[in-house]
Amino acid sequence: MTRVPLAADPMPRSRFPVDTWRLVETQHDADDLGVTETLFSVANGYLGMRGNPEEGRDAYAHGTFINGFHETWPIHHAEAAFGFARTGQTIVNVPDAKLIKVYVDDEPLNLTVADLEHYERSLDFRDGVLRRSVLWRTPSGKRVRVETTRMISMTQRHLAVLTLEVTVLDGDAPIVISSQLLNRQDGKDEYHDPSRSMGEAIDPRKASGFDDRVLIPRLHSADEERMMLGYQCANSRMTLCVAADHQLLTPDPTETIVRQDEDLTKTVFRIEATAGNTIKLVKTVAYHSSRGVPVKELADRCERTLDRAAKHDVDHYLHEQREWFARFWKTTDIEIGAAEGTSQKDLDAVQQAIRFNLFSLAQAAGRADQHGVPAKGVTGSGYEGHYFWDSEIYVVPFLTYTMPDAARNLLHFRVRMLDSARYRAREMAQSGALFPWRTINGEEASAYYAAGTAQVHIDADIAYALVQYLNATGDRGFLIRDGIDILVETARMWADLGFWRTNGGDPEFHIHGVTGPDEYTTVVNNNLFTNVMARFNLEQAVAELTWIKENEPAAYDQVVARLAIDPHEVDEWLRCATGMHIPFDEGLGIHPQDDFFLDREVWDLSQTPGELRPLLLHYHPLVIYRFQVLKQADVVMAMFLQGDRFTPEQKRADFEYYDPITTGDSTLSAVVQSIVAAEVGYHEVAWDYFLDGLYVDLMNLHDNTVDGIHVASAGGVWASVVNGFAGMRDTDGRLTFDPRLPDAWSRIAFPLCWRGAHLRVTVTAAALEVHNESEERSVEIGVRGQEHLVPAGETMRVDLDGHGDRIGGSLGNAPLIGGKRADGTTITAGVPDPIPFRDHQDLD
Repeated sequence: MTRVPLAADPMPRSRFPVDTWRLVETQHDADDLGVTETLFSVANGYLGMRGNPEEGRDAYAHGTFINGFHETWPIHHAEAAFGFARTGQTIVNVPDAKLIKVYVDDEPLNLTVADLEHYERSLDFRDGVLRRSVLWRTPSGKRVRVETTRMISMTQRHLAVLTLEVTVLDGDAPIVISSQLLNRQDGKDEYHDPSRSMGEAIDPRKASGFDDRVLIPRLHSADEERMMLGYQCANSRMTLCVAADHQLLTPDPTETIVRQDEDLTKTVFRIEATAGNTIKLVKTVAYHSSRGVPVKELADRCERTLDRAAKHDVDHYLHEQREWFARFWKTTDIEIGAAEGTSQKDLDAVQQAIRFNLFSLAQAAGRADQHGVPAKGVTGSGYEGHYFWDSEIYVVPFLTYTMPDAARNLLHFRVRMLDSARYRAREMAQSGALFPWRTINGEEASAYYAAGTAQVHIDADIAYALVQYLNATGDRGFLIRDGIDILVETARMWADLGFWRTNGGDPEFHIHGVTGPDEYTTVVNNNLFTNVMARFNLEQAVAELTWIKENEPAAYDQVVARLAIDPHEVDEWLRCATGMHIPFDEGLGIHPQDDFFLDREVWDLSQTPGELRPLLLHYHPLVIYRFQVLKQADVVMAMFLQGDRFTPEQKRADFEYYDPITTGDSTLSAVVQSIVAAEVGYHEVAWDYFLDGLYVDLMNLHDNTVDGIHVASAGGVWASVVNGFAGMRDTDGRLTFDPRLPDAWSRIAFPLCWRGAHLRVTVTAAALEVHNESEERSVEIGVRGQEHLVPAGETMRVDLDGHGDRIGGSLGNAPLIGGKRADGTTITAGVPDPIPFRDHQDLD
């Protein structure tokens, strides 16, 4: 661990007061607009709107995004080679419907320069509504109350509802309200500032920009009842339409003016406002998109969405929204209690942060339906809106145990990508299917193959998530119709990718030329994570095929015919799994990350200045590759996902070796390190890593929250509590617990879905209780090696004798050196000496 441990409540509470069910801001600050725009985003998994002000300024990065709606562009390699990714894909900033500008006495409301007597903005986790209330003293001295709400519907996934209320408290005044649809991707408003757009810096985590026009106008219209814009992407040919209706409520005289062009439509209301009279504007917006349906058809869909919305008032949709979130929280909420010595304030702060992360998962996946979940959800353009392994390893587990229907949708998205994966495997001279490392449309979009395409472990990651879903739900129908195709085709890829090697003993199956989760070590032989996960993938393909054969013979015949399965290849999969080479160094007593990882010099992070972090932004990749240094957990991740394949002694030794050389430069790392630290006994380390994951966005710990929410880390927060502190595992279809309650908490309570039963799990220092809410299904649960039956409708209690080993203190960030490798050589450490930034000028 290299970062100074966080306090349990690190947030500036004078500005962001504690509220366990809301994120609240009481002071407007223009210095961190990008961060707060992300934090106050509203989304439903399909559509997302950043927390930009309705007035349009000031803003770090205006953003409205639709999951999967992207533009393509040719990737130009300075030195191209066969099989390199050819087509880049970048999420598009779709037309902005948030804009509702307000003028009083012809003076515009601009929060950055306005005289605000009161300001509060809140995002309510119970209904997903962004609310803002300001009391503005205008330059002419009038006091004006302006209140807004913004909601993207969870029940009507194409619908957004925005409201504005303006009240002049003292004196009459002319008020102008300008409601707009603006194509910010290509058009510009009067306040456009290129220096504030996303993606200006050289940072591989950010999105690329476009030089040419992206959205080609296909339709624009506006009248006093409805305004609309329609486009087609220049290269991807995807289509989009957005439309908006207005309802203005005021007793005062009003004039309406409508204007339109291909990148901007606006409806302007001029009101002669009387003191004390509230002007209310309701703006309902519909977005529809497609891979190729004509814009006119999408316009018809927008019309239908808005016509249906017009039949109900705002309260109707707010009620639907609250009901949706009530169901969400019933199956997801984590409740914690304060241990002696923990203040209620600190506990409430952590409770708020946990719920913020769970809420972020709802906004990323709730109505993604059969799309993937981008790394930043739909709250920003970071990572270009791509889907990675994040979805299967960090998001699907949360959904599987809380919202299994959503998990199934996400897995079905991968099924629909299978043909593209088969094509990519052929292109890479492999059998079976090879899923892209990063993509939107199914094609590989990673231009840097060493840290992209080489991460073939994504095949096993998808298989892992699929098997976990099948075990937790018992959904054999999905297995037979769709899931088995993924297991078979990924098993074929592994069997073809590896090769047999004999070195004086039994032959072993080796996998060379791959990259594991740690992107600071690339294109290696026998990456431990990859081999361990590939073994699991191969085993499960055999096991599930065998189950279908024995239990559904007719379906088995169909599967064999559909996939042209040869029984001999299934035997070979099992042989490959059994013979899989798993690196282990007898001299150090640890698992090397790969065959040659321990041959390298160790990077001494304790001697690396903080200003040189993250390493990927300050050192050439080849410099990093020469050292033992990790961007994120790799062996440690394998020990979490495949924990039954490691002994307790191996887990502790591996954790103690790798933790000091893991930079945590990836937000995916802290949550996994927390889980394994809790298991092996480093309870203080587990707590510190948990806080790092918990506040990664709320405190902008990686300085890139401006680009969107770190969705995978949010999923990891759930895992840190449930898998880490509550000690839940699901090995071989068995649900087990071995709790590690942190010192700061007296209890953890959370729901789980398991085999159709809804469980309520409570962990205290003294006991573990599981209440089975099902009226029909009994559930078997293991607690520290003992099996227990939880009958339908009853509660099972198991007394706990402590919470495992408790090793105090931190491992620090000084590497373990001086150890002897298996060949007798000694491990040493060093730090590369970068040229100071000021000296770069001398190289020109």
